[in-house]
This record gives sequence, C-alpha cells and structure tokens, in this order.
Amino acid sequence: MAALPVLLLSLVLLLLAGCGGPGAAGQRRKEMVLSEKVNQLMEWASKRSVIRMNGDKFRRLVKAPPRNYSVIVMFTALQPHRQCVVCKQADEEYQILANSWRYSSAFTNRIFFAMVDFDEGSDVFQMLNMNSAPTFINFPAKGKPKRGDTYELQVRGFAAEQLARWVADRTDVHIRVIRPPNYAGPLMLGLLLAVIGGLVYLRGSNLDFLYNKTGWAFAALCFVLAMTSGQMWNHIRGPPYAHKNPHTGQVNYIHGSSQAQFVAETHIVLLFNGGVTLGMVLLHEAATSDMDVGKRKIMCIAGIGLVVLFFSWLLSVFRSKYHGYPYRYGSL
Repeated sequence: MAALPVLLLSLVLLLLAGCGGPGAAGQRRKEMVLSEKVNQLMEWASKRSVIRMNGDKFRRLVKAPPRNYSVIVMFTALQPHRQCVVCKQADEEYQILANSWRYSSAFTNRIFFAMVDFDEGSDVFQMLNMNSAPTFINFPAKGKPKRGDTYELQVRGFAAEQLARWVADRTDVHIRVIRPPNYAGPLMLGLLLAVIGGLVYLRGSNLDFLYNKTGWAFAALCFVLAMTSGQMWNHIRGPPYAHKNPHTGQVNYIHGSSQAQFVAETHIVLLFNGGVTLGMVLLHEAATSDMDVGKRKIMCIAGIGLVVLFFSWLLSVFRSKYHGYPYRYGSL
C-alpha cells in the first residue's frame, strides 16, 4: 500500500511533463489567439487594403496583446457633415500607400494599414485623447507607440511617398509607392501642342508671333511667380490645402511655421506677388510711355497703391510665419 502514493505521484508528474505544465498551456493559448488575429487581419486585408475599424476591433486587434505585427492607423473624419477637406485628401494618399504595399511582391503580415473614422470609433479618439484629424500613428509589434510613432503631418505633408519614408523608419518595411496612371499631364501637353500647331497652320509662314517680346515676358513672369510662391514645394511635399480647427471650426490658410505651408497659402502669396509686379509695371509705364501727363499720373498713383498694399500684405504673411520679425512696412 505504501507504494500506491508513489505510483500516483509519478503518474501526475508524467502527465505534467507530457502537457508541458501551466506555462506551456498559456503559451499555446497566446499562439492560438495571435494566429486568429493575424488570420482575421489577412482576410480583411485581402478584401480592402485599408482595414476599417471601430472601437471593439481597435481594442482587440491593435491595443490588446499578443501582437507580432505593426499597425499603421489613420484617425480621420470622412463623413460629409464633418467637412474635413484635408481628411479626404489624406485618405487618397493613404489608400495609394496601402495599395502599393498590398500588391507588392514583398507583402507580408508584418504590417497592416487601418483606419478609424470618428463617427465609427469616437471612443477610440477619447481613449487616446485625440482632438484633431487626420492623424497617423504607428502601433509597433512590441510595446506602446513612442513619440516618433506619431506622424508629423504639418511638417511632412501627407503625400504617399512621405508616408512611406516614415513607415520605413518606424517599421523597417520599405514600400515602393505606385501611383495610378495620371493622364492629365499628357493631355495638357497634347492640348498645348495642338494649339501651337493650330496657330502655325492659321498663320502660315508668318511666325512673327513667336518673336513677340510681350508674350514671352508674360509667360516667363507667370513661371517665376509660380516658382517663387512655392508650387514646387507643394508638388514635392503634398501639403493640405488648408487646416480647419476641429474645436472652433476656424479655417487657417496660412501655416504658422516657417517650415511648412498650405496650398492655399501658395495661392495667396502668388496673388500678392502678382499685385506687386503689376504695380511695378504700371510705374514703369508711367515713366516711359508717350501718353498724356494726366493718364501717366493715374498710372503712377495706381502703381504706388498696388505696391504699397500688396507688399504690406506680404510682410504680414512673413511676420505670421517668422514670429518676432521686427519690421513692418511703415518702418522700412
């Protein structure tokens, strides 16, 4: 009878050894949960490159462990009544980035792209103390998001190429952005060539219009104004058109930093530079034309007024971006 307890103890030890103990059971349970999460995300990603999430999906698949994958989440407000123009523009670029990754030969389950709309997951916004949209956050495979895991939208803009660089920096996943074909450029070039060809055909051998200094000067002036106002920066960075404060509803057309700008700001600066240029042209004409003195005086007064008005507005824009700038138009 004394051997019976020993036999029972041996059987228990053998069973524990065969099962791997409580720790092994917990590990297997984690692996099963993780496998279910990855399979679920892969199924959704196969149907839509950007996975739409509500509060429950976000907490279960993004916040709750275990997780061995990164999730890039765009927090946005796309419903029409929100009137978030920037959100729509950012969503288009985000879709391009996610599609480029989804259809890439290097596609893996290391990273997923998701979206939380305010009207579908307002509780997530409250949980993260988030009060602006759009916002991009990387939730890494291990640990919580750090400061660099929040994308600096106001500095970098939301172009897909800029987002891809940030994703590569945070996750080591390099995405080659592939944009859908854009036929606007070739069509405009074809239209321009057609217009030029039509003019040449109509004018026949008379090509004096090609030597028109005024026409070439006007074309060169338009090009210079476009470049000095920041059009090339917009093309490279892809900034938003303007920014709407989600609390007050106020729309800002001028960026408050000297390191960035809005598209609307470019148009405003272009208009102001054009006004100053027009004023200078009127002053030049007033000084060199053969018109009577009365008309020349009117042109001179109009030119001075345009230069003073638009140059003072340019200085105001400059002061709003370079805080502490000490000069005003009246002090020059």
